[in-house]
Amino acid sequence: MNLLYQNNIASAKRLLSLCREKGVTLATAESCTGGMIGTTLTSIPGASDVFLGGIISYANSAKETLLGVPKETLASHGAVSKESAEAMAQGAQKALGATLAVSVTGIAGPGGQTREKPVGLVHFGVATKDSVISGKRHFSGNREIVRLKTVAAALALLEETVKSL
Repeated sequence: MNLLYQNNIASAKRLLSLCREKGVTLATAESCTGGMIGTTLTSIPGASDVFLGGIISYANSAKETLLGVPKETLASHGAVSKESAEAMAQGAQKALGATLAVSVTGIAGPGGQTREKPVGLVHFGVATKDSVISGKRHFSGNREIVRLKTVAAALALLEETVKSL
């Protein structure tokens, strides 16, 4: 677990440097990670010139009120879905005025799973001013490992997106 954390810090440093080079700002919308992406970014001195902030939206009501995820999306697709991840990313990007926003929503475990949505399933979204992309991953491990792997994947997704700008 310590190695995962150290790798996430190294990824955050690379991401922040790349964002500075390209003039990109970041925001986060986090559910299953509970702010771990933001914590990882802000553990790097000077991150505030790139990382504008994050919204931890653990409850569906927070997803609705803080990020503008439609109630209908949550009712028909659930919080752990492509549609919710996309809406969360768009909501954070708009609310914080960042160039890019990443969102994560998933089942970290050990409970809460269903047959269709097992422990370790995480949906991601990345929003820019003009578009939104999404994806999903299924991670193995205990709750902390799933969350650390989610942070790693979110940072990698942001880095790929920044490189493509």
